[in-house]
Amino acid sequence: MTSASVRIRDTFSPADTGRLVLGWGTFLATVVAGPWLEGPLPTPVLTGVLVVIVAVIVVCAFGVVAQAEHLAHRLGDPYGTLILTLSIVVIEVILISAVMLGPGDHTTIARDSVMAVSMIILNLVIGVALIVGGLRHGGMLPNRTGTSAYLAVLVVLTTMALVMPGLIGTDGTYTTAQEIPVIVFTVVLYIFFLYRQTGAQRDDFREVTPHDAARPAADDSPADSADATDIRAVIAGHRREILGRSGILLLTVLPIVLLSHDMAALLDDGLARAGAPVALSGVLIAMVVFLPETLTTVRAAHQGEIQRVSNLCHGALVSTVGLTIPAVLTIGMVTGQRVELFESPTNLVLLAVTLLLSVATFTGRRVTALHGAAHLMVFLVFGLSIFA
Repeated sequence: MTSASVRIRDTFSPADTGRLVLGWGTFLATVVAGPWLEGPLPTPVLTGVLVVIVAVIVVCAFGVVAQAEHLAHRLGDPYGTLILTLSIVVIEVILISAVMLGPGDHTTIARDSVMAVSMIILNLVIGVALIVGGLRHGGMLPNRTGTSAYLAVLVVLTTMALVMPGLIGTDGTYTTAQEIPVIVFTVVLYIFFLYRQTGAQRDDFREVTPHDAARPAADDSPADSADATDIRAVIAGHRREILGRSGILLLTVLPIVLLSHDMAALLDDGLARAGAPVALSGVLIAMVVFLPETLTTVRAAHQGEIQRVSNLCHGALVSTVGLTIPAVLTIGMVTGQRVELFESPTNLVLLAVTLLLSVATFTGRRVTALHGAAHLMVFLVFGLSIFA
């Protein structure tokens, strides 16, 4: 047996095959059973179907985590985590776009999605990760230049997305004359961020050690320089493995998002029967969609990789806002739909508190479990606001 055959077999294991069959098989089953699922289901049946779908999503999520960790180990940061982040975020943007292009009135889908994802990633996921990592490792050293770059971009993008439409727009929406420059500015900033993250500033998004933290910023060691120029050699030497794992990752992520989309109608029905607020549906779906990244983030924190936590969480939100807003504004212009982005005063306060807390957490010398508890507190307040 050739080494290439062994490598292919190791990349595409029986467990990967099983997860793909389970995920896509379940999705096809929901398509076939579509007419039956659209009708009012008895509550026990509705609960059972939701449990099955969520269980399948969790199984597939573990497959995504496994491939992402292999890629991150092979490529190093920020490239490895960027693959997982973009694969999930791009499909999330496609899902939002599909909802906008479907029947019904979805003027606030982008706003609600961005807000839910912001609270989940910046407070729930980071809160849990910092508690797990802080209790195990004590104070952890973030790469302050990298995290401050993320937060600087996030402050600008979230302000453009959720605040400015209410200040310079009309009835919480940008005018057509405003949408075009907003789309251009957002796309340019996001592309420039990726260019710098994967180029000249890539070392700013890698783990630091106490020795690195004490070293002057202008001092680039030979090892760091070698790492910075090694990515092309890594890709060339492991092209088959990288392409194979990336393909498996995408094929495993797709049924997660597709099933979460099908789950939305059932979840809305279940929440309505339980008397829960409709906004809770978007939060739960966002939590399910970002489950693979959540699992990877918590595992990275458990291993003490605090910069990888930042790369996964802050990078995911930068990509979410940087891709979602241009996409929905473009769809709104093409289809003539109204895209309402301006948030409520309560959510704007929570968003401002979250960004200030993030700056306080990640620009200090160390992050601890106490920082994580503060982030979780903000998420719990966000949960209370949904039921208010």
